[in-house]
Amino acid sequence: MNDPLNKFIEVQDARMSFDTRNGVFHALRDINLVVRKGEFITLIGHSGCGKSTLLNLLAGLLEASGGALLCANREIKGPDPERAVVFQNHSLLPWLTCFENVYLAVERVFSGSENRAQMKERTRAALALVGLTHAEQKRPHEISGGMKQRVGIARALSMEPKVLLMDEPFGALDALTRAHLQDELLKIVGKTHSTVVMVTHDVDEAVLLSDRIVMMTNGPAATIGEICEVKLARPRDRVALAHDPQYMACRTAVLEFLYHRQAHPSMKEAA
Repeated sequence: MNDPLNKFIEVQDARMSFDTRNGVFHALRDINLVVRKGEFITLIGHSGCGKSTLLNLLAGLLEASGGALLCANREIKGPDPERAVVFQNHSLLPWLTCFENVYLAVERVFSGSENRAQMKERTRAALALVGLTHAEQKRPHEISGGMKQRVGIARALSMEPKVLLMDEPFGALDALTRAHLQDELLKIVGKTHSTVVMVTHDVDEAVLLSDRIVMMTNGPAATIGEICEVKLARPRDRVALAHDPQYMACRTAVLEFLYHRQAHPSMKEAA
């Protein structure tokens, strides 16, 4: 994973602008980033810094105004099952069971190469991976918010994506549920060796999960300000890391960037 030639995702001089009533809004500029295969990257920064915009470019949900984005040496041109997305809103279909919600994704990707029995087994395996075998036949209104997010993660993983893209997937959850799902995600990524790019506002979440933390400057025309490498051994235990000097150093570096070098304008006004 530390091989600099292992360029699994490449973002080359990407920029993104939007036409608005008040003229052109420049959201991102000069974005250059390489993500290695099996790496866990988090994007962090203040609101309006373009984190989700960059994630949507990687997902193919937006087309860059300039520059290039590559995945496995292929230009990113629109959505593709090889890049699965988990949003803050789980987006489950309420009339379907957990099993059926995941099976829809499996069927979309594998119907041409697998029979129904194989696809059902693939669906069960994905739900088992997130610890939801017991909830297969429950509908979304019958399960908790944390379980819904796990179904969303199972649905994404069931497609065997090359890249898992996550846009604040735990942002709407209470602190304890969030911590539990962070721990579950660490285990899942440890098993699947997935390449992950995740948007977060949570500094501790970023340090706990990441191999590198990409810190964005304030918008408009935001870009990558600094990248913090998190050299903590895996598997990781949040309790053991609580007083780890390296953990604290990474946490301090991110806080210093966000609250001193890139203090949000609203914070400056309050001061």
